[in-house]
Amino acid sequence: MRRLWSAAALMLILFTVLVAACGKKPPVARPTPPPPPPSATASRPPAPPEPVSEPTIVPAEPVQDDAISSASLDDLNRTSPLKPVFYEYDSSELSPDGQRILDANASVLKQYATWAITIEGHCDERGTAEYNLALGERRAVTARAYLISLGISADRLRTVSYGKEFPFDPGREEAAFSRNRRAHFVITAK
Repeated sequence: MRRLWSAAALMLILFTVLVAACGKKPPVARPTPPPPPPSATASRPPAPPEPVSEPTIVPAEPVQDDAISSASLDDLNRTSPLKPVFYEYDSSELSPDGQRILDANASVLKQYATWAITIEGHCDERGTAEYNLALGERRAVTARAYLISLGISADRLRTVSYGKEFPFDPGREEAAFSRNRRAHFVITAK
């Protein structure tokens, strides 16, 4: 009998729990209400978002057809718009005049941005061939470095030294020597 009473008590407890559980209603998901109708003042659709402003890159203006841009490389180098830079005896330092000449040459190179040039370093006939080749190289490299500092791309500028091999002036006096100590500019590509 004890078992019977235990089973009945257990059933009574289960029945009470079930009735209590069934008495509560589970939560019901309710749909969200629709948005309110547009007011009479809002007759237009909303404006699109403002575009994102990106920096604009202005391409370089193309060079107009002129006598320089239409000339052949030979003609350009014969009447070159690039002027040579002259140096003092046994020096590769740029003088103020040399800097002004390179400033003007840089302006031309910026205007004709597709040109590539070779900067030739030259010396007068005094000194050994080896010494003059090294001095000519220093002169060409100095001119190249100055042009790069003015914004000319390094990949457009090559250097070569001819030492005393190709003088402007074959004379043997100081005036001829001073014309031979130079960095000379040759346009190699347009």
